[in-house]
Amino acid sequence: MNILGKRYLFFLFSLLLIIPGLVIIAVNGLPLSIDFKGGSLVEIGFALDKAPQNSDVLAIYNQNNIVDTQVQTSTENQSLLAVIKSSSLTQEQYNSIIGALKSDFDPNLVERRFDTVGPSISQSVTTRAMLAVGIAAIAVIIYITFAFRGIAHAFRYGVCAIIAMLHDILIVISLGAIGSKLFGWQMDSLYLTALLTVIGFSTQDKIVVFDRIRENEPILRKVPFEKLVNHSIIQSLQRSINTQLMTVEFLLLALALFGGDTLREMCIILLIGLLSGTYSSIFIAAPILVVWENKEWKTWFRKTKTFQA
Repeated sequence: MNILGKRYLFFLFSLLLIIPGLVIIAVNGLPLSIDFKGGSLVEIGFALDKAPQNSDVLAIYNQNNIVDTQVQTSTENQSLLAVIKSSSLTQEQYNSIIGALKSDFDPNLVERRFDTVGPSISQSVTTRAMLAVGIAAIAVIIYITFAFRGIAHAFRYGVCAIIAMLHDILIVISLGAIGSKLFGWQMDSLYLTALLTVIGFSTQDKIVVFDRIRENEPILRKVPFEKLVNHSIIQSLQRSINTQLMTVEFLLLALALFGGDTLREMCIILLIGLLSGTYSSIFIAAPILVVWENKEWKTWFRKTKTFQA
């Protein structure tokens, strides 16, 4: 099975997954939640038989001139919990909204939470999130370079792992952008948690594949590097797929299908992100390593020579 022979098809496939989301972001911007841009968070508990629809809650917010609102609901203990994120509310607007919900739906609703996140706090969260991703990337390069120091070009393995990790980050960001367009998703603290989890699992998968290459290199040192990498990928293919499916993906799929609305978005992002991590370990990271080893970029734009009789 010649996986590496089709490496440019895999690169193209990844671009087709990433570009639509990036186009949406370029047009509409990142769909950030109040965790990153500031705003208000309201949690309200309703009796299950008196709970409003999401559209009803949005209508009441619109009546109070509050736009950019997201409503998530989940059922627990014969009641419905509504988590509402919006631009900043004043106390008067909050009281007006609660009063309308009581008069129109449930007079005995429970006001569980009303928090407002200021711009300075949201900016701090965004900065720390970017810092966490940056530190993770540097740590991966240092660790892989040190662990693989016994083989030639150990630094390349770390860089290729980072490139493939960026691929997974872009997949998750693209998914979030598409979800925001179709389902009103927003990038919040749970989204960040899912993203950092994907980075962790993604790095682990890449180290498994690269470690197999390292083990095979002294044994197959006379074999061309591309064949060595292809053989190593095939050896680790079953382990990577089975481990991912059996330990994580089935659980996430069950939570995505049967969990509440609050967890569904995070579970879907994790599900796709971890699949991307396994995919990129096999079809992105190792092929990029081969492209680098062969210096294939030197022939990408070379014109084909024509001969005349």
